[in-house]
Formats: sequence, structure tokens, C-alpha cells
Amino acid sequence: MGLSVGLALTDRLPGMSLVILEKEDRIAAHQSSHNSGVVHSGLYYRPGSLKARLCAEGRDATYELCETAGLPYDRSGKLVIATQESELGALDELERRGTANGLKGLERLDAQGIKGHEPSAIGVAALYVPEAGVVDFEAVASSHAVKLGERGASLITGAEVTRIDHGFEGVAVDAGGERYAARVLVNCAGLYSDRVAVLAGVTPSVQIIPFRGEYYRLSGSSAELVRSLIYPVPDPRFPFLGVHFTRRIDGTVEVGPNAVLAAGREHYRGTRANWAELRSTLAYSGFRRLAARHWWEGSKELFNSRSKGRYARLARRLVPGVGSQDLLPGGAGVRAQAVDASGNLVDDFVIETVGSTVHILNAPSPGATASMAIGRYVSGQVQGILGG
Repeated sequence: MGLSVGLALTDRLPGMSLVILEKEDRIAAHQSSHNSGVVHSGLYYRPGSLKARLCAEGRDATYELCETAGLPYDRSGKLVIATQESELGALDELERRGTANGLKGLERLDAQGIKGHEPSAIGVAALYVPEAGVVDFEAVASSHAVKLGERGASLITGAEVTRIDHGFEGVAVDAGGERYAARVLVNCAGLYSDRVAVLAGVTPSVQIIPFRGEYYRLSGSSAELVRSLIYPVPDPRFPFLGVHFTRRIDGTVEVGPNAVLAAGREHYRGTRANWAELRSTLAYSGFRRLAARHWWEGSKELFNSRSKGRYARLARRLVPGVGSQDLLPGGAGVRAQAVDASGNLVDDFVIETVGSTVHILNAPSPGATASMAIGRYVSGQVQGILGG
């Protein structure tokens, strides 16, 4: 996200002095390299929302970048499958939203039509979405970094922000043992965006709650059961898309992810919990209200993450040929999900401008897809701060 903002700023304001501070010792160490690489079409999002507009714009920009920069991508399309009659109304709503959001080539399929796209999948009906695809977002980030270097931007790794001060002409930021002065600060800190906002003296309207998504991958010949992307009809109450299949750009097929509360903002599978961060999550009134309303669904997700057999049963709703013996441990990512004080999972992107600072406080999926469009949007906010 920060690299995309940087590119857009150097496009809009050539010759500007730009410094990008990265907490880790390399770029794309967290959400950018721990996702499934899906380029989302813009199907799910409320028409007219910032998320719907920027997803579509970012989708096209991502494909264009991959084409011009020679980065691998596959506009493979995807199926969203209703596995029972009770889901047909939700499928109708998805089709309505996709049409309103300008998606091209949407096709409603019956059970036989599903077989024409994915011979191993089943369902009572489906929506074929040709503009979805896959890419390597880590490679996209690397391409951005190279281009920024060519434009004279400074990318400094190992620079965790520890202090932000405001002055008459802008801000001063302490990071990695150095102090940086700037006219404008843009906060693209992802999992730590709310904390950076607090350092900048802003009281954010949301708090980041980390949810871990855990994947399996299909072994051996079972990977041939999936040609492209196969999704269930999502539960409209949640921003998570349910257990689905993704044929990645390297040809491996992932199954998942689920969504469980992470014990820390960097609590990946097999890593240590951060108990202080977990306590902070549990102490947040918004999270407690969320948990009180949805404890049963959260318990089911936790159970699914502990039971390969249960995970396989969920997968077989879409592709019956998948057994628990076909599931191998895959990767895991941590999603930065904003929750407001009322306990609502914030659906739309949240970008707030305060004084000489801009804060991207909520940009979960399709954040990677929309990143270049978000960059252009934020660059406009920065230009407004600078007065032109």
C-alpha cells in the first residue's frame, strides 16, 4: 500500500522528496506476501462505496502493470457457487451488485453450466466472473520499489516508527534511530495503522483486530480437481468469503482461508502469541460487542481450524472429490480488520485526513487489488494538504 501511494505521489508531484519507512528488514513482509494473490473483480461490494470504485480501478491497473512490466498473472475468472436453494437469493444479490459495479461478462450458470467451467465442482447455480484472476503481489511490490528507486525516492527498511511530532511546517517522525521531517505524513501501516494514528495524535474511529487466515493446499493429483477460482456464496454478515479454492500463479491450489482471532498482529501459524496485543484486543469494547453477537460463528471457525476433517467437509461442498488426505498444511496470513466501537466489522475502506497527515485505517481485502487506485486517491488528499 505504501509503495503504491509513493508511486502515485511521484506521478502527481514529480521531483518531490519522498521517504518510505518500512518496519521490517524487507518490503512486503506481511499482508502483501501472505495473501492468496487473487485479483478481485469488485463483485461483492456495495455499489457506490469507496471499496467498489477503487477495487475496479485497481483491478484494471494491476492487470495493466503486469502486462507492461512482464509480471506473471492469469485472468482466470472464478465461479461463485450456490450449493443449496436457500443461497439463490444471495447469489441474485451478488449478480445485481456486480452489474451495478460495471463488471463485464458476468454469466449465470445452472448445475450443468458449472461443469463447463469446473468439471469437478458441484452446485445448484453459480455466477461466472471472468474479470477475477491471480497475480504475485510480492512481485508487484518489488516492481514498485524498483520504479520508486529510479524516481529518486528513499526506501528505508528496519525503520519502525516510535514518535511523531507536529510542527508549524509539517511533521517530524522518529524511526530506526533517525528523525525525518516532512510536509505531509501518510500512514500506510496496515496491521499497525491505528497505532501509528495514535502516535500522530489522532483518535481513530476504529481499532485494528487481527484475524488469522489459515490455508491448506491440495496435494499431488488432487490439485487437478481445480482449474481456477471456486468460491461459495459468502455470508453477508461478515467480510470473509468462506473456505474456497484458489489456483495460484505458481500452479499450486490453496484451500481456505478460515478466519480466527489472532493472538497478536503478527501471529502467523507456528509463531508465538503476543499476549500484550491479545489483551489489548480483548480490552477493546468494540471487540467485546462483536464477540457477544457472533461468538457461535467464531467458535465454529476455531473448531474448523483445529480439525482437518471438518475443513475437508467444508471444501467438499464445492468440490466433492477432496478428502482430508488431500489437504497439506499451507500458509497463513493475518488480516488487518477494523472494528468500530459499536462492534461492527467495518466493510468499506476508511481513509482519514487530519491536519498534515493521511491515515489508511481500513483496507482489507480487496486492499491488494485496489492498492494502486488507493494510492491515486491518497495522492489527491496529499495534494490537497499541500494546497494544489
